[in-house]
Amino acid sequence: MSQYNPTRRDVMAGAVALGATTALATPRMVLAGGHLADQELRSVGLSVTVQDRILNAFKEESGVGSVSGKADLLPNTQTELLSGSSAYDVWETTGERLPAMTVTSTIKPIPISALKNWSNIRPTFTDIDPRMEERAQISGQIWADEARTELWMVPTVYNFDSIGYRPDLVSAEEASTWTSLFDPKFKGKTGLNVDPLVAFGQTVLAMTALGMLENENPGNPSIVEIDEAARFLVSKKREGQFRALWGDIAELVDLLASGDMVLADAWQPAVLAVKARGVPCSYAVPAEGYRAWSVGNALIANSPNAEAVIAYSDYWLSGPPAIAVSEQGYYSPTTNIRDVMDAARYDFWYEGKPWVGAPDRGIQEGDLRDGGSLEERASHVRYWHQWPDHYDHLISKWDDFLSA
Repeated sequence: MSQYNPTRRDVMAGAVALGATTALATPRMVLAGGHLADQELRSVGLSVTVQDRILNAFKEESGVGSVSGKADLLPNTQTELLSGSSAYDVWETTGERLPAMTVTSTIKPIPISALKNWSNIRPTFTDIDPRMEERAQISGQIWADEARTELWMVPTVYNFDSIGYRPDLVSAEEASTWTSLFDPKFKGKTGLNVDPLVAFGQTVLAMTALGMLENENPGNPSIVEIDEAARFLVSKKREGQFRALWGDIAELVDLLASGDMVLADAWQPAVLAVKARGVPCSYAVPAEGYRAWSVGNALIANSPNAEAVIAYSDYWLSGPPAIAVSEQGYYSPTTNIRDVMDAARYDFWYEGKPWVGAPDRGIQEGDLRDGGSLEERASHVRYWHQWPDHYDHLISKWDDFLSA
């Protein structure tokens, strides 16, 4: 298996740089882990998955002694864990950040034999897309061994990100390209995510579309491409292009709903939250393609609660927890979701069929999901997030951008 293996020195240097800068009602099920009353689950990750309703439902279903969750940005948690924190049992992280954890032995693998629900995983997580290098896609990032018997991360959620925009203020044609984030026409009205791996990737993608670069994989830019992207970002910042660098989804929702931002790199739930306020908001189908990512559970190596982490991961694959995130606009990596989700809702979120029933969060009878079905959107992926070869250099240039 082709994987990028940074040195421990690379990762620790990067960590220092980062430091500077619906209740789920389901039938009771048997979970991997057995008797868990003497175990606890302490989770940390993005608010995408670290949700009290899911943690509490897991506690009830599994019998685990206690649960707790903390939502925080990925760079913050990466720095904390690499500094030796023993405050958590599981990091609900993204696939591209796994190399930082594996080279430092901060996490340890989970055997798929311990996951009763693994058999219904989607091919996205097992098959290699011939269009991309193996390590440049999620199916080449999560496995801990060549035989594929152990996982560095048990996938729980994934999606294909795009641009959220106000269709009453920006046309679909204008918004349906990553270059729109940098278009002078929208000066002072656009936004970027604060995660440097996200921001640099879409900047490189936009610059390639503009003919400024000739890049094949925005998730792994060369040193020259990083330098060019950094200069471009700094110039745009000084010109006043960006209204904000957002890290919290509530902040993004407020900015889009108020019209302070008219388009931004966005998570799909933010678009739905804006619509729920009665404000028009759409999710673009970018001409260059989506950027893809997956969140999953990584077992912290020093955790005394490995059984609880395995049970929690298996619970995610059982189907019910994915109902909550699917109805926010994300996807479940397991087809088990089809068996537990309302059929009409599954058809809307996964099959690209019209909404049926009463309006919900701005979705009206007959509406279609932006971008279409899972299959249609998956076919339009441009790249997956990955750990870049020149991570430390990228982070140093991101710091230059922040201080410019």
